[in-house]
Amino acid sequence: MPSEYTPKSFDPLSTEQIANTICETFERQPLVSMTHEIPRFEGSGLYALYYRGTSVDIYLPLAHLQIPVYAGQALSSNSATGEKVREKYPLHSRLKQHRLSIIEGGLPIAEFRFRALLLPDVHADLGENGLRIGYQPIWNSKLRGFGGKEQGATTRKSKKSKWDTVHDGRRRTHGGVVYDPKSLIAAATAHIEQQVSGYDSLAWPHPTSDMFLDLDTP
Repeated sequence: MPSEYTPKSFDPLSTEQIANTICETFERQPLVSMTHEIPRFEGSGLYALYYRGTSVDIYLPLAHLQIPVYAGQALSSNSATGEKVREKYPLHSRLKQHRLSIIEGGLPIAEFRFRALLLPDVHADLGENGLRIGYQPIWNSKLRGFGGKEQGATTRKSKKSKWDTVHDGRRRTHGGVVYDPKSLIAAATAHIEQQVSGYDSLAWPHPTSDMFLDLDTP
């Protein structure tokens, strides 16, 4: 019998616990088809994109897991000024932009899903941070550049992003190619292997199954 004993400490309002609760609630939301245009809805919050297909070899190990390829947030206010954004549909707008990027990048849109949750900005920020640290999504890490916005001449002259090097085709224009596609794919493949091997070590439980929503089905 141990000579010393200290009960476990638990703070339900700690930043870490709140983030875990947000992520767990988020992953109970349905995975939604991106095959068709996403009906417009108001609000801001947290979202993530998932691969659920069979034809893109690099992402096949993720097809049956809750590991997103990308996680992000759409805020109701400008993070620099705190002022409310004029857009009534910030979360929908981001998903719409991402859907177009996936299509233009030559990826099969029918094999991608999104998950979304309307949240206040501070909680969306905690959730995004939790998903990014917990999963290290491939498009947030090894193949960065997917979520970047076209902002004019400066962006057009910048180097081609890692994501656009591997998934070429977006209508935006770029400067020179500075990354080797084969090296990027090799690094991404190794990263995904690490993600899968550490899948069961997350602080929040994974849903046992996916709830799927096809927006084209009545």
